[in-house]
Amino acid sequence: MTKMTKLALAALLGLAVLSTTASADANKGKKIYMKKMKAACGFSGAKFATKHTQGEWEKIKGAGKFAAEAAKICPGLKLKDKYVNDVYDFSYEYASDSGNVPSC
Repeated sequence: MTKMTKLALAALLGLAVLSTTASADANKGKKIYMKKMKAACGFSGAKFATKHTQGEWEKIKGAGKFAAEAAKICPGLKLKDKYVNDVYDFSYEYASDSGNVPSC
């Protein structure tokens, strides 16, 4: 392999690794719900996620009101900004029209 090919391959591999770790994750959101939110909400993650459809969750997140909506569903909840993307992915993945049911 030439030096340029090795460099291009290394750059491609680096981008692939960085892009997967930078994205939010529904499983991580499920863990956050179980650890940080379930006690405040008083119900399972399945019930939380099915409060809206996928389209409704998209609109709420797009408007920047996801944390406020979570607090409305679970009174007294203070969702930290660092958890919003993961909990959103969890909510979107298991929304009422998704057909998926979480195990929490």
